[in-house]
Amino acid sequence: QVQLVESGGGLVQPGGSLRLSCAASRSIFSRNTMGWYRQVPGKERELVAEVTSSGITNSGDSVKGRFTISRDYAKNTVTLQMNSLKFEDTAVYYCNLRYDRANYWGQGTQVTVSS
Repeated sequence: QVQLVESGGGLVQPGGSLRLSCAASRSIFSRNTMGWYRQVPGKERELVAEVTSSGITNSGDSVKGRFTISRDYAKNTVTLQMNSLKFEDTAVYYCNLRYDRANYWGQGTQVTVSS
């Protein structure tokens, strides 16, 4: 079992920045992917950005050029730097870790972009 603990959500004005962090409770030695998804009421959870254990990144089209994902493999953390935030980035953001057949989610952290 792995626990994912998220931090860094909050309220920000349009054009502002926020940083989300997620820490896994233990190291994963299999090939794995850590990343962030987001969800708004009435819509499916969507990929924001993810990074594999070999450093390959993938992100949603709506955040390309604005959000950057990074991992600290020694600390078992993944960080999402969000810049140039827009109203439509408002959502609950969930940390995700998957490896082998396991799929873990954090508890979610609210990001609200509002003036």
